[in-house]
Amino acid sequence: MVKVAIFMGSKSDLDKVKPCAQVFDDLGVEYFMTITSAHRTPERTKKLIREMEEKGCQVFICAAGMAAHLAGAVAASTVKPVIGIPLSASSLGGMDALLATVQMPPGFPVGTVALDKAGAKNAAWMAAQILALGDKSLTEKIEQARQKMRDDVEKASGEI
Repeated sequence: MVKVAIFMGSKSDLDKVKPCAQVFDDLGVEYFMTITSAHRTPERTKKLIREMEEKGCQVFICAAGMAAHLAGAVAASTVKPVIGIPLSASSLGGMDALLATVQMPPGFPVGTVALDKAGAKNAAWMAAQILALGDKSLTEKIEQARQKMRDDVEKASGEI
């Protein structure tokens, strides 16, 4: 069952979004990833949302740059949680995408993370935490991953 849908606005976004998928691979969370655009393919986007919900999708992650309307378009079409990853894709260095992603009207929230690869990782972690509310096994995997992060810091500290 697909638990998370990852949408990105363009193929050029893929390298920035791959870390999101890697976190899900590491945690064993099933996801679906594709390209769809709020502006160029709005009908496809709505169809994908319906299809993903029928397949059991619980969280949508949307990555887009510039006007970054993808996350908002998805939030307008579902009551499932939507997490936006703003991407740096213009001369504004991602500030345009960040502001477009966080400035949603009341009732249509988009949880927004940092730009690019770091944001992609945190979008996956946030989605996993949402899913873990009803999945004890996933909660344990997240706790184990965090313990490894703590252990890695301790090890690095001992090496200097």
